[in-house]
Amino acid sequence: MLATMTDVALPGPALAHDEAPPRPDFEIVPLKGLPIVGAVLVALVVAIAADKLWALEFFHVAAGGLWTSFDLFLGFVLGPILGRLAIPARVELTTKLMPKLLLIMPTLVTCTLASGWQLGRHLGTIDSGYANHGWIVASYIVVGVMAVIALAVLEPANVAVLFELKKPRPNPAVIGKLMKRFIYTAGITGAMQVTTLVIMTKIATG
Repeated sequence: MLATMTDVALPGPALAHDEAPPRPDFEIVPLKGLPIVGAVLVALVVAIAADKLWALEFFHVAAGGLWTSFDLFLGFVLGPILGRLAIPARVELTTKLMPKLLLIMPTLVTCTLASGWQLGRHLGTIDSGYANHGWIVASYIVVGVMAVIALAVLEPANVAVLFELKKPRPNPAVIGKLMKRFIYTAGITGAMQVTTLVIMTKIATG
C-alpha cells in the first residue's frame, strides 16, 4: 500500500515541460486557525490547573481519539487515494490538507499527553503500586514514540513539502522523497495507534 506513495506530488514526468504544473496558492500556516488553537491550549491549561476529573477525561479522550483517527486515516486511507489521483488533484489536496495538519497534529499531541499525565496523577495510575502499572508504562512508551515521530518526523516533512510547493519551480524529487517519508511514518504511527487501543482496552477491562 505504502509503496504506491513514492511520488505523491509532482512526479518527474510532470515537470518535463518548461512550466511547473498549476497549483493553488495557499498559506503554509493557516492564520485563521491560530485563534482556535490558542483557545484550545488555554482551555487545556485551565483544565490542568483545576485538576477536575471530567475536564481531564474530556481532553484526553477527545484529543487522543482524534489523534488516533487522523493517524489511521493518513496511514491507511489517504495514502492509497493520493497514489491514484491525477497530479493536479494531488497538488490541490496537499496544499489544502497539510497546512491544516500543521496546526491540528501538534495541538492534538499536546492535549493528549498533557491531560493524560495529569489524569494519571489524579487517578493514581502512574503510581508503581497501581495494579496495571506495567500496562500504563507500556502505553507511555508507545505514545511517547508516536509523539516523537509526529513532531520530529511528520511535521518537519509536512513543513518542508509546503515550502517546496511555494517555490516558483518545485523540485519533484524533493517533494516525492518528503511525501514518501510522510506517508510511511503516518502508516507506522497508525499501526502503533492500534497497539495503543489494545493497551487501553486491556487497562479498562483488567
